[in-house]
Amino acid sequence: MKINIFWFRRDLRLNDNTGLYKALQNKLPVLPLFIFDTSILSKLPDKKDSRVNFFYNQLKEIDRTLAGLNSSLLIRKGDPLKIFKELIKEYEVAEVFTNHDYEPYATERDDSVKKFLQSKNIRFSSFKDQVIFEKQDILNQTGNPYKVYTHYKNKWNEKFTDELIKEYPSHKGKNFYPTKPFPFPSLQEIGFKESEYSFPPPAFNLTLLKNYHTQRDFPALNATSRFGIHLRFGTISIRQAIKKAMQTNETWLNELIWREFFMQLLYNFPYVVNEPFNKHFKNLEWRNNEEDFKKWCEGKTGYPLVDAGMRELNQTGYMHNRVRMVTASFLTKHLLIDWRWGEKYFADRLLDYELASNNGNWQWSAGTGADAQPFFRIFNPIQQQKKFDPEFIYIKKWAPEFGSDKYPKPMIEHKFAVERAKKAFNKLK
Repeated sequence: MKINIFWFRRDLRLNDNTGLYKALQNKLPVLPLFIFDTSILSKLPDKKDSRVNFFYNQLKEIDRTLAGLNSSLLIRKGDPLKIFKELIKEYEVAEVFTNHDYEPYATERDDSVKKFLQSKNIRFSSFKDQVIFEKQDILNQTGNPYKVYTHYKNKWNEKFTDELIKEYPSHKGKNFYPTKPFPFPSLQEIGFKESEYSFPPPAFNLTLLKNYHTQRDFPALNATSRFGIHLRFGTISIRQAIKKAMQTNETWLNELIWREFFMQLLYNFPYVVNEPFNKHFKNLEWRNNEEDFKKWCEGKTGYPLVDAGMRELNQTGYMHNRVRMVTASFLTKHLLIDWRWGEKYFADRLLDYELASNNGNWQWSAGTGADAQPFFRIFNPIQQQKKFDPEFIYIKKWAPEFGSDKYPKPMIEHKFAVERAKKAFNKLK
């Protein structure tokens, strides 16, 4: 029989899934597909990567639900283009449905798959799902993408309508391809091992969200949404998140809009992956001292808030949002180490890693990005500690030897580091 395929990627849920809903509205049965893309997996150094565990477990949940609908999730591992070449020999495919992905590798991958399918008279239909506004939905008066967040946010709010967060009832779909269960590979077969990390569920904590604007900057409190990984892999829809933010807290809503600001920057200016957004800083003279970088990585800088943050990251794969800014500023300004070094370190370890936000926030901290903090504004890690962890609760949790002879002395004097950074940036004026 003729079938359609729905290709899961960054949308690992059956409910409120745009592309899946569109596929299920079609008359042909829908074969759900997930591809373990080896060109992505091969770059992950840790075979106990908790992120792989996270989406592996989510795929299992999807497969369990599909079993109740007399269907199953087809899982393949390899190069997506080669896999589609194999699939059209196994099945009579009329159309492939999926949702947009905006990262440079993903757009190239999708273009190659689309061209191949079209050459075989198979339609490739992709939909907006992980953002409210995408690509060039929001442009300034001259028809160009916004480079300043506040202007982008104002236009975002101006263009927003309730229709944009209307949920797609894809979970009610009855049109899945009927089949006996497909083999579900083990983690070992994919090339990974079980991780011990347990993830917070994608549940809206209303008390937390209502207090988000007053408590989110204090790392000793459990007061951030922890939704990053769920938005990254699409285990919850952005429409549900925006709707809840609008009902509870404007500050959290603004953070979700920042996410979309960075996504449209990545799509419209893909060079930011490897270069500063502000090309004026392309020839900045970074020191890139490897010994200094090692101390930063290990949380042994002698600045307790920086050290606590790095140790939290190394031990858990998470770092509090305020502390991310402090540690990034310290690396790029105090130590004059290229933001790309820090960005890669975070990319390898953050459970909620997302290219657009990681890149955007690192360039913001370094002063090289769009709407970045000015290069002469440099976080004082001591003042940040006094303001946001005054009783050293967070610091003592992650750097318990702080206050004893075992704790290292500051690796660099703050005032000296600030003047050195300003001098380096001023050379490019």
